[in-house]
Amino acid sequence: MAAVSEPTYTGLPQEEIERRYRLVREAAARDGLDAVLVCGNEYTGFEGAVTYLSGFVIVHRYAYVVLPVDGDPSIVFPGEARYVGEHATSWIDAQVFVDRPGDWLAEKLRGKRVGVYGLDYVMTVRDYAALRDDCDLVGWDIPFDHARMVKSELELASVRESVRINTEGFRIFLDAFEPGKLEREVLAPCEEFFVAQGCGRWTMDMVLDGPNGSALPEFKIAGARRFETTDCVLPSLEVAGPGGHWVEISRAICPGEPSDDTKRMLEAYEDYYAAAPAALRAGGTAREAHRAVAKGFLDRGYHLGHVTGHSIGMTMIEFPKIGEHDETELQAGMVLSMHPHAISEDGKACLYMQDTWLVTADAGVPLADLPMTIFTGTERR
Repeated sequence: MAAVSEPTYTGLPQEEIERRYRLVREAAARDGLDAVLVCGNEYTGFEGAVTYLSGFVIVHRYAYVVLPVDGDPSIVFPGEARYVGEHATSWIDAQVFVDRPGDWLAEKLRGKRVGVYGLDYVMTVRDYAALRDDCDLVGWDIPFDHARMVKSELELASVRESVRINTEGFRIFLDAFEPGKLEREVLAPCEEFFVAQGCGRWTMDMVLDGPNGSALPEFKIAGARRFETTDCVLPSLEVAGPGGHWVEISRAICPGEPSDDTKRMLEAYEDYYAAAPAALRAGGTAREAHRAVAKGFLDRGYHLGHVTGHSIGMTMIEFPKIGEHDETELQAGMVLSMHPHAISEDGKACLYMQDTWLVTADAGVPLADLPMTIFTGTERR
């Protein structure tokens, strides 16, 4: 077995950095690109592609990483962000600060075919305007995500640490839950724990709740509403631990009697959870997995608010999607967030519970140890 080198000053072994660059460059060469331009900003859960290729964590504003198929990478910042973030944490030596990054990028990439991660959602308008006439810009979100969808052992260790933190976060929510408390009062100790464990700003925590044993289907920021004894409460807990890998794990809480819709949705969740190990093994497709886990919901007349799941990593939502229109073959080492958002026919009730799964050669494996059930809120450790 080859010896593992000492970690770099960023804490990431050089082999892992080289592995990431190799995977992205191979995909770029296959697609006839000269370079890859990765865009990131502080939109929670969507800054991770820059961290993946540079080690830098965006604190404010935005940044770009340029990775040529041949040549050294660069990381580019707007000049006003010179003292925002710890720039020494990046392993990229070429760090560029300019008033208008698009102008510098246009000069650097003029005449080249460039695959852009974040072209639709992340790149600033002023930088796009500077680049569009000088470069052949190609939207490259899906190929980039496919290049990084199989996680290394080092990445899987980071994923498991995030799972540990997130699972404990749900148990803290459950411990704090009590009818009469405010939504934000119950969520607050979860956030305190997440920050203490090194998540920093890498948390996106929301709630869905509603009366009469049914939760309303809209996600919202925990606020001043008081939980009632008849409520169904769905904490949506999404965090990335110190390694930067996002996970999503949570369960429903209903202190009273769940509604008939909620009970039937739970039956569909039980069907999904039973079908998922076979559906999420290597060799199957994302579409096949979606059909297997969605069947129980659709057979009961419920529709799904969005895709049943997706690849997850240093960006919260990555491709492939686990949905009807994605035929990507699943591979061992992929990590998937599964969260069928079951919604009643009248649109007034839902059930939404999250799990993070590991794809292996033999089966999909849930990485948390929470039972697939609706908790009452009386469970205490």
